[in-house]
Amino acid sequence: MAIFAFIELYMEYIFRKAMLTDLPQIWAILQKAIQRRKEDGSTQWQDGYPNPTVIEKDITQGAGFVMADGDIITGYSAILINDEPAYAEIKGKWLTEGDFVVFHRVAISEDYLGKGLSVKMLNFIEDFALKNNIQSVKADTNFDNGAMRHVFEKAGYTYCGEVFFRGSSRMAYEKQL
Repeated sequence: MAIFAFIELYMEYIFRKAMLTDLPQIWAILQKAIQRRKEDGSTQWQDGYPNPTVIEKDITQGAGFVMADGDIITGYSAILINDEPAYAEIKGKWLTEGDFVVFHRVAISEDYLGKGLSVKMLNFIEDFALKNNIQSVKADTNFDNGAMRHVFEKAGYTYCGEVFFRGSSRMAYEKQL
């Protein structure tokens, strides 16, 4: 068992743009994440969103990204630059003004839970921001999504207030890089 744990520590994950051929793996991951949110008592993602059409649009617009262990997709996120109109109106205050990276639809494969990959995914997103000369990463989540709130706290994100998104108030976070 110690050898297995040692190997796990040194596994390399890659982060790349998603391709349409990745859609079945991405959708399988998201379906499990939707079910986990439901089992956790969260209302997030319980209304038909996200769905395969949304993910396909992410990919065709170049905003869909995957984290992979070889050919196996371990996580998914949509990443955009300066593209979240709901963030213009915040009940609270962002840490920064100006350019930002925003991410949505973060999900980790059920087979890879408990390995710190949510934080690793955020690290990849932060690297993406820095490579684009952007010093701010923003995101939001439902008030009842304790798992994502924990990931934000663990990764050093600051709660900035509330934004109104997809019909409800959501917790807004930012990390200044």
